[in-house]
Amino acid sequence: MRKNLISVFALLMGTLFLFLGNGLHGLLLPMRGAFEGYATTMLGLLGTSWATGFVLGCLLAPTVVKRIGHVRAFSGFASLIAIIALLTGILVDPVWWIVLRAVTGFSIAGTSMIIESWLNERATNESRGLIFSLYIAITLVGTVGGQMTVALGDVTTPILFMFAGILYCLAMLPTTLSTAASPQPLKQVRLDIPALFRTSPIACVGIVLIGIANGAFGTLGAVFGANVGLTSSTIAIMMSGAIFAGAVMQLPAGRISDRVDRRLVLAVLSAIAAIAGLCLFLFQPASVPVLLVLTALYGAMANALYPIAVSHANDFASPEDFVKVSGGLLLLYGVGTIIGPTIGGPIMSAISPYALFMVTCIAHILITAYAIFRSRRRAAVPADMRDAYTTINPGTLTTPESLQLSPRALPQPQAADEQQEERPA
Repeated sequence: MRKNLISVFALLMGTLFLFLGNGLHGLLLPMRGAFEGYATTMLGLLGTSWATGFVLGCLLAPTVVKRIGHVRAFSGFASLIAIIALLTGILVDPVWWIVLRAVTGFSIAGTSMIIESWLNERATNESRGLIFSLYIAITLVGTVGGQMTVALGDVTTPILFMFAGILYCLAMLPTTLSTAASPQPLKQVRLDIPALFRTSPIACVGIVLIGIANGAFGTLGAVFGANVGLTSSTIAIMMSGAIFAGAVMQLPAGRISDRVDRRLVLAVLSAIAAIAGLCLFLFQPASVPVLLVLTALYGAMANALYPIAVSHANDFASPEDFVKVSGGLLLLYGVGTIIGPTIGGPIMSAISPYALFMVTCIAHILITAYAIFRSRRRAAVPADMRDAYTTINPGTLTTPESLQLSPRALPQPQAADEQQEERPA
């Protein structure tokens, strides 16, 4: 296992730099845009554009990699991301930013899928679980670390944009300099919505709504902070605190969902997230500590919903369908993140910055209501027959290729069943 970890260390370092750049650039753009006085609707379209590019990248990047190879594709995608990070610091214009963010989203999907496929190629059955956990942890650390970097510079200058470009260039080095053989071709995920809905209606509907809420907050949270007068460091703490709280909440929420009907867990967590959002919208707290506590509570609940919904869908699916089901749900989540900023921006412009949390509140109320409704339409899977819960990075989208790393994607052993059949009655 130690030898395997050494062989993937360079890839994990590349992942760290990639997500450091993502966290920094993703938070920097809306903050700079708010300082420039751009309309909230336009800033919301930054998230819509990025998510659209990312979803298209998950669908189309495997074809690009197949044609030109992993190393050339990775170098091309990473170069585009670095160039765009620098361009957005020079070309300060909302229309150009929106166009360029789509290219960034597409390229991020491509680079992530290539890294994930390389990690999957290096992993063995014994090391797969550890490598998958390290990958998820590094994406979380990178995203939060990149966001906190905003507090170290001035968003009104090109310096932070230049630093984001440097991080993306550093992410390129470990993979392009690697002597390891290229992995197998990337797998293309087909989205079969009718089949997914038949498997788990609450997972399909719930994940789209989760994507709407998370996409709105992830893109417009920084705009909200800037418009209510928060400092750059406070905005960074608020956004990172919501992600970190969600990461911490996943383990206890997952353990509870392994014992209790997951739909009821979804309903309770969504209800608490809705209450936190409603409090922010109605009371509009002027106290920074109160605001940070409420957004952390919101993030803890909201960011714990996605993996529970995925686990619930896999409870009703065959073990060998894990990658197909989870990959399809991941793309549905991407669709939700496209919708969230698109509707959140105009609503904030029409009402107030705090209306962002009205949008998330409505989404979470709908999840609660539909989860309770579905819990009365179909019996829960017995606790001893449920699919094992796995934590997922709440801070950013991952690609369907990352699911191949999960130990749950391994073929199910038949030896145990055969031994049971051979035992005397």
